[in-house]
Amino acid sequence: MRRLRVALVAGVTALITMSCVPKGHQPARRTPPRSAPRYTAQPAPPTYDISAAHRLCLAQLTSDGARYNQLPDRVFGGGCSAIGTVQLTDIGMPTTNLGAMTCPLADAFTRWTRDAAQKAAAAWLSSPVVKIESFGTYSCRPINNVEGNKLSEHGLSDAVDISGFVLADGRRITVLDDWNGPDEYARNFLRAVHDAGCRRFHVVLGPDANALHRNHLHFDMGPGVYCK
Repeated sequence: MRRLRVALVAGVTALITMSCVPKGHQPARRTPPRSAPRYTAQPAPPTYDISAAHRLCLAQLTSDGARYNQLPDRVFGGGCSAIGTVQLTDIGMPTTNLGAMTCPLADAFTRWTRDAAQKAAAAWLSSPVVKIESFGTYSCRPINNVEGNKLSEHGLSDAVDISGFVLADGRRITVLDDWNGPDEYARNFLRAVHDAGCRRFHVVLGPDANALHRNHLHFDMGPGVYCK
C-alpha cells in the first residue's frame, strides 16, 4: 500500500512540473548531427608578378657577365619613365654615355657587344673593338624629335644609339663617316653589326632607314619588329 502511495505522489508531481513550463520553452528536440560536406581543395588562380620577370632578367644579365647597378623606378612628365632599369658598369668593353636601360635592353646590348661587335671586327677589321661610342639611352622625347609623334622608346629607357667604335690598332669607325665611306671593310663591319642587332633587338634603324639616323644605329626593345 505504501509503495502505491509513493508512486501516485511521484506521478502527480511530474504532471504539475510539466504544466508549469510554458509551451514556448519546451526543451528542443535533438536531431542527430549531419556529417559536414566534403569539398576538394582548389588551387589558387595563377597570378603574374612582373617583378619575377625582372628578377629572371637580372639573373640572365649576371650570367652573361655584366656588372650593373639597379636603379630606382622613376616616372617623369610627358609619359616618360625609367621602370625596372639598370646602369651597366662593366660589360667587358667601355661604352660611353650609357644611362638607364631596361633590363631586357641591357641584356641584349651586353650580348651584342660581346658577341656580334667583336666577331664582326675580327672578320672585317683584323683588330678587336676596345671602346664603343653611344649617343645615350634615356631621353624624354617623341620619335625623331618630331612634335606630335608618339613617345620614343628612349622616353621609356628602352633604346640605345650607337655612333662609333674604337679599335685596338687606333682606328675609329663611325656610322656617319664609314657607313657609305670609301673603306669597304669598315662598311662591311658596320652592316654586320647592324644585321646582328636585328637578331637581338626588336627595332633596329640605321642610315638606310632615314636621314635622321645617318650618324648612328638605333636599337630598342619596343613592340613590333623592324630592321632597316
